[in-house]
Amino acid sequence: MSFLPIPGAAKVAASPTDYSSNKFAGKQEQLKQVVAFIDEKGFIPKELVLNEVSWFYENLGIDDMYFGTEPIETIAQHILALYGAKIFAYIKNKSALEINLNRESEDGAVYIHTSSPGVSMQGGPQFEKRIDEQYLDVTTKANAYRLESYRSQGTVSSSISTQLRTYFVRKCEFVNPNPTGSDEADIRQISDKSFLEKATANTLEIYLKIIKQVLLRTGPVLELFDVPNSREKRLIIGYRHRTTQSLLSAMSDLYHFYELYSTRKYVEQFSNGVTIMTLYLNQLPNSKAPPLEHSIVQVIKEASLLYCLPTTPLQFFFQSGKLSVQEAIYGYTGWIFAQHFLNRLGNEYTALKSILDAENASHSEVLTKIKKRLRTDTFTREYILDIIKLYPDLIKLLYLQFAMIHYVTPSNSDLRPSLSYQRLQTTPVLSEAELLNQIRKTVQNNHELMIFESYVTFNKHVLKTNFYQPTKVALSFRMDPSFLPDIEYPQPLFGMFLVIGSEFRGFHLRFRDIARGGIRVVKSRNKESYSINLRSLFDENYNLANTQQRKNKDIPEGGSKGTILLDINHQDYPKIAFDKYVDSILDLLIPGDSPGIKEKIVDKYGKPEILFFGPDEGTADYMDWASQHARKRGASFWKAFTTGKSQSLGGIPHDVYGMTTRSVHQYVVGIYRKLGLKEENITKMQTGGPDGDLGSNEIKISKDKTIGIVDGSGVLYDPDGIHREEMTRLANSRLMVSHFDVSKLSKKGFRVLVDEVNVKLPDGSIVDSGLKFRNEFHLHPLSSADIFVPCGGRPEAIDLANIHTMFGPDGAPRFKYIVEGANLFITQEARIRLEKAGTILFKDASANKGGVTSSSLEVLAALSFSDEEFHEHMQVRDGVVPAFYQEYVKSVQSFIEKAAELEFECLWKEAQRTGKPKSVLSDNLSVGIVKLNEELQNTTLWENVELRKVVLKEAFPKLLLDKLGLETLLKRVPESYVKAIFGSFLASRFIYKYGTEPSQFAFFEFLSPYFAKIGQ
Repeated sequence: MSFLPIPGAAKVAASPTDYSSNKFAGKQEQLKQVVAFIDEKGFIPKELVLNEVSWFYENLGIDDMYFGTEPIETIAQHILALYGAKIFAYIKNKSALEINLNRESEDGAVYIHTSSPGVSMQGGPQFEKRIDEQYLDVTTKANAYRLESYRSQGTVSSSISTQLRTYFVRKCEFVNPNPTGSDEADIRQISDKSFLEKATANTLEIYLKIIKQVLLRTGPVLELFDVPNSREKRLIIGYRHRTTQSLLSAMSDLYHFYELYSTRKYVEQFSNGVTIMTLYLNQLPNSKAPPLEHSIVQVIKEASLLYCLPTTPLQFFFQSGKLSVQEAIYGYTGWIFAQHFLNRLGNEYTALKSILDAENASHSEVLTKIKKRLRTDTFTREYILDIIKLYPDLIKLLYLQFAMIHYVTPSNSDLRPSLSYQRLQTTPVLSEAELLNQIRKTVQNNHELMIFESYVTFNKHVLKTNFYQPTKVALSFRMDPSFLPDIEYPQPLFGMFLVIGSEFRGFHLRFRDIARGGIRVVKSRNKESYSINLRSLFDENYNLANTQQRKNKDIPEGGSKGTILLDINHQDYPKIAFDKYVDSILDLLIPGDSPGIKEKIVDKYGKPEILFFGPDEGTADYMDWASQHARKRGASFWKAFTTGKSQSLGGIPHDVYGMTTRSVHQYVVGIYRKLGLKEENITKMQTGGPDGDLGSNEIKISKDKTIGIVDGSGVLYDPDGIHREEMTRLANSRLMVSHFDVSKLSKKGFRVLVDEVNVKLPDGSIVDSGLKFRNEFHLHPLSSADIFVPCGGRPEAIDLANIHTMFGPDGAPRFKYIVEGANLFITQEARIRLEKAGTILFKDASANKGGVTSSSLEVLAALSFSDEEFHEHMQVRDGVVPAFYQEYVKSVQSFIEKAAELEFECLWKEAQRTGKPKSVLSDNLSVGIVKLNEELQNTTLWENVELRKVVLKEAFPKLLLDKLGLETLLKRVPESYVKAIFGSFLASRFIYKYGTEPSQFAFFEFLSPYFAKIGQ
């Protein structure tokens, strides 16, 4: 049997038989029992009972499944309810009646309601949405539900034309609940037992083919079949469990939009994690819509959009026919864009900033507060949405402008242009000036104008998108970031991606073409924290990428960062969100060449792009999958696509080898060395616990007297020093402080967990909320220590609003030394305030660069070796670690420690020489290295081949040089990458040696030894 090569194919495969008909042998005997039951109750006149029951059984056309599964009492109650509804309709002189019956249990549910073909009900019980939410969306292998739904063939009575729709939801009983190996592709093993009893051999064959395709793809699989001897079409959609929501009800809205209706619907679950939905579709009689054959192709095209975003706040306009699916989802996308990028600060803020002194901490505090207030209060999400809903016609015009740029025009050979393309031809296309003029004439005030202007900005700056890809899992947009205002984002971005899925939204930002940085998942504990995370998402991403840019001073790549904010209702979907984020970005990196699956898109950027993803909060375990998925999708860069992979794939796990900690701890021991301190006598406070990468390794590598640890589970504190052996046990097992043996605390020690309330501390004080206490413990006087090493925590945990808590009653800082391991834990203004008060502080961009350095060297090995050599020298197989791998890891660790030591010494020396805060000097150092790096790559120094080779012999890792030789490395590693190695090595070593303000002869002096080696 051949499959439709989705969508828009000329031929559709025929589907002879699918499910065996439901036949209930005891139907007549049951009818008699129901008659007797109702007769005994006396609610219907005796002479009418048989007639009412017989009509229900024989004329209404309810599927036999209902009679075979429902008890006599329930059937009798439904007949009585139908009889009562008919009497009510007669009294009210109505020609139609409304019936809504349901019965729910642990094993499933039955729903019956009056249903007009081809109509989405705006009110009423919304049974399909309930089925989605209660059963289908939450299906897992261990708790799965299948669905059968039928439209009654008859009417409720001879005088009323109303039809009924029934839904039967049943808990699955799989033949093999936990299939492995070849069993995962054995349909008789992975199926529900009742499905196997009903499905024909033809259906099993079709479903198995679809299941196999679903397991190979990330997104949905859609197939279309003719039903023999009729115009009815059978649409089958396959997808993985829990990868979309509300798809059943959303698909009903979709085909209703094209004046189609369904006679039957099935949703089947399989124990290998696959869901298959089957819809039998017909066109309404006397429909004015395009022919069924055209409409069904459009349904298939738009089903992929609904799979990405089944429900949005603009759903009503789609259900009521005011907007098409594309228009509604485009409107939703624009709403998200407006939330993040409306220019809410305005000219007044710009003027105020120019007047105030950025070096003055009080001025900075005022500006920060004004900025936060303006962003929070001016345009809320709700306000923007309310305005958008007022003008659906403007959304249509704005969508048209977007579509005319990114919709791929059908080829001349396509005899049936899609309905969406035909729609585009019926509306006049406005120029940008005409569109803005139309918006001005339509809206009522300046705020409304700004909202719709943001849509124009969005349209103008989308360089490529997967919006029109036949199959996709989330929407992705490659943006030209030049629309970002300089006043808010002074460092210009090189590239920007916006990704929108049903469980999340996210960004990927980078400051150079070749850039590196981690992807983090942002979770929210409650609605309030979600709102805060939502408002700060882009700014946090920008700041993290900017920090990464400064951090990457020792390596060839610039800085990048990706963020994935989980929707408040999908906090337990991090892996699904990550998978969709990666796959949808790959849609824009890999040219499409599979008709009906991944096709070519409109590319206004016009250049090949490669992104490098690394592990970050919540994604450390996902790097293997991303690398293998890129390989499966045919990406040539799959080997270098992710870092921090497992050792079996040639990765160098940061946590296993403590790569990030090796950099952070160099600053800690550097302070001790400079001040002549003994580590064993130092008290330390640490955020980020023994369950995390940085936190666990900081515990294992240090010898101090740790008094406090804060992690996701709560606060652990002991002023006499937390029991080191017990701490180390947790660190080795990567367990939170909730697992700490509290019997090993001193009398003054305590542990407060986030879920605890009204906890009495040893000093007699009461902790009202464990969660609040955890979030703010680093600001509490009890956390005071010699040194503070943040190894985890949310950005801006210390800012100008709470900086006063970092000082004791005598005005002295509560911490003498701070080494900021966690990214952006302290704002720059707060750092400067602490340093001016006497704290020795090293910021994140200097201290936390070990992980990214390790990732860079990991990728360099991947680029240097052939696939066979990489397999031999870098991949750990069956627990056997290649000798080269062991030595390479040691060299990476040494490189990280040496680079950290060089920067530490430079910052210490520069601070003593200039008197400037180290936080400022760190930025100056980064800017100086990055700028010099770029300049060196474009000077005649690079053109000097002999000098180039001398430098690269020092810049490349010695192990790679010994194994492959310089000439082989230069052939295999892309020249742009080699150029960046050349520039970054010279720039970092020069500035570390001569500082940020070298003499005019310093660089000549620095290069002299390299020139001297030429020809040696």
